[in-house]
Amino acid sequence: MAYLPYRDDIETPEADEQASIDGIIAGMTQESQTVEQRDGHAVRASHAKSTACVTGEMVVAADLPPELAQGLFASFGTFAVAVRFAQGPGEKLGDRVSTHRGMAIKVFGVEGARLPGHDAPTQDFVLASGTTFPAGTAAGFLRQAKTIGLTVPMPEGAKSAAASIARTINTVLNAVAGSPSPTLDFYGHPFSHPLDECYFSQCPVRFGDHVAKIGAFPVAAEQRALDDWRLDPDQDEDGFRHAAIDYFAENDALFELRAQVWTNADTQPIEDSSVDWPTQDSEYRTIATIRLPRQAAYGAERVRYFDEVMTFRPAHSLAAHRPLGGVMRARMQVYRALSDFRHRQTGIAAANTARITDIPA
Repeated sequence: MAYLPYRDDIETPEADEQASIDGIIAGMTQESQTVEQRDGHAVRASHAKSTACVTGEMVVAADLPPELAQGLFASFGTFAVAVRFAQGPGEKLGDRVSTHRGMAIKVFGVEGARLPGHDAPTQDFVLASGTTFPAGTAAGFLRQAKTIGLTVPMPEGAKSAAASIARTINTVLNAVAGSPSPTLDFYGHPFSHPLDECYFSQCPVRFGDHVAKIGAFPVAAEQRALDDWRLDPDQDEDGFRHAAIDYFAENDALFELRAQVWTNADTQPIEDSSVDWPTQDSEYRTIATIRLPRQAAYGAERVRYFDEVMTFRPAHSLAAHRPLGGVMRARMQVYRALSDFRHRQTGIAAANTARITDIPA
């Protein structure tokens, strides 16, 4: 199989892309202001409600083939990691509003040239459920942000009803055509267990000499045993969190980190993240394992640090894993701007956490 090379000119920004990014920042800042005025506290503009805040280790696989032995994964090694699992909305809603989920990973002790402005020896992978980002481009991201902005002032019951409709339609699409809609899943995700979920970069990143998308896949037997688990939100509106706490009280979690290396410029575009890269062109292949041992997954001091202080951003990256494409270029600016807003409002200083020991035990 021929793996396409990374080139510095691999990206082709839209002519008015900066205007779209400025619009995203303005719109999502307004959403955050609306949430703060309603709830009395500024929260993350996306993935506000955490379900587990845990630490563990990542072990890079030994003897990887050349196309996978790239950047951080160039040689066998073990790294400390911090992982935050969260629900998608930029407000803390009851779990009846089950939308997309997030898995943010911070890898510590990373060596190598870093992107400008990133001053810690770390690598962040900001992942979400679903293999694609439905908005696709910076302009699409702006349209999606405007749509979400219209829903923020709505009552929670209306948001729950909208998520339910999206889930129902997607279930029918999957049954009839075998092809559920990523957009509907974004707004109405199944009530599945957060630790039995696959998470993806959705957008490409540089992968050393190549380009790849990244995914985290649950592989522990205890996680796979949760395939049929479903939350009953009528019984517990914080059920995803409680399920994660209960899991980590008794079990380790194990994820395989996998890379889908770029092989076909026609079917695997760099600039449109709404296009699912066909696995027949290149599969997701294991590059490392992430082990999260049993632990107290929601201790008060640690949760405060993860939720209020710690920052996870695509821009916290080695140059060898530089984010690519319009949505990622937008995220590089949007995440910083919204984080700066949130921390100004809360009066809590942000930290680009450099060491695992900075995190409360």
